[in-house]
Amino acid sequence: MKPIEIDGSFGEGGGQILRTCLSLSCVTGAPFRACNIRARRKKPGLRPQHLLSVRAAAEVSGAEIAGDDLGSLELTFNPGPLRPADYLFDVGRLTSSAGSTGLVFQTVILPLAFAGSGSRVTIRGGTHVEWSPPADYIKHVFLPLATRFSVRAELENPKKGYYPIGGGEIEARVHPSRPPLSPVEVIDRGGLLNVTVSSCVSNLPLDIAGRQEKRAVERLEAASIHPEAASFTAPSPGRGTYLFILARFESIAAGFSALGARGKRAEDVADEATDKFFSYFNRAGALDPHLSDQVAQCMALAKGRSSFTTTEVTPHLLTNIYVIERFLPVRFSVSGAPGEEGSVSVEGCGYDGSGP
Repeated sequence: MKPIEIDGSFGEGGGQILRTCLSLSCVTGAPFRACNIRARRKKPGLRPQHLLSVRAAAEVSGAEIAGDDLGSLELTFNPGPLRPADYLFDVGRLTSSAGSTGLVFQTVILPLAFAGSGSRVTIRGGTHVEWSPPADYIKHVFLPLATRFSVRAELENPKKGYYPIGGGEIEARVHPSRPPLSPVEVIDRGGLLNVTVSSCVSNLPLDIAGRQEKRAVERLEAASIHPEAASFTAPSPGRGTYLFILARFESIAAGFSALGARGKRAEDVADEATDKFFSYFNRAGALDPHLSDQVAQCMALAKGRSSFTTTEVTPHLLTNIYVIERFLPVRFSVSGAPGEEGSVSVEGCGYDGSGP
């Protein structure tokens, strides 16, 4: 079968293009060739977390690959049958890096869900790092919505991993899904049920987490939102801090986080996360901007029409749609300009697991 040709420099999110290609290639059995991978970035080509995603996808599908090297701008990927098993993927085996564990997990969750029986996955690296969903977000926001599409998994985060050391760990159990997936519609978020604030430090004074919590709670209560809040310490090989705000509505959950850094005040960490929350809360869309592009694959694979509204149509969402439409016989409908509120819908192809 001739590989699907993908330009890795298209739009925004070259790493996301690669991960979506890998996921859908494994699920459908369609090979692909990607060129110009992350060509516009300061450090172009495959970085450690991207390379781990490639090798993880290859392992779960028995793929033949070429170009799987750090810095590579081209990759050819030809998958075989999906293989449920117990897997361990470690960014640290490639290089000393805090590459995102969450992005690797989101690469393999759909292939493993379609693999016919359950799998256990342990991924080591960065669990709370820039430009990627923290473990809290995957567990409390992404997976509950994925479950409604019939993609079921549980995830735990026994050890935190921060930049630059990484060394964190997520452990997941992925259950088999019987294709096709179920369609999902989320047009209205519904009423606010509750908000929780989680403030964490690792190998730093607990007072830092307390200051983050206090500032976030003060700002939320000033808007007549009364959250449940907690500060705590968590094991990690490195030092770090983060704050995570989880907002549960009647129809959806949304999550907002910020990371500490050397010289960054605890109050600034809290302000960053709460600013993201209010940006979402003061708009009308149901899905937060990150969740929108994360569930697009499920929408396209489901049988029937799926749709959602979002507080922001992001370039990453549009890029993801570009890739999905190369692999599957679907056409998304998107309303709203980038950066604005909008809606997304698609008549899913009802993929039944029968291959390309």
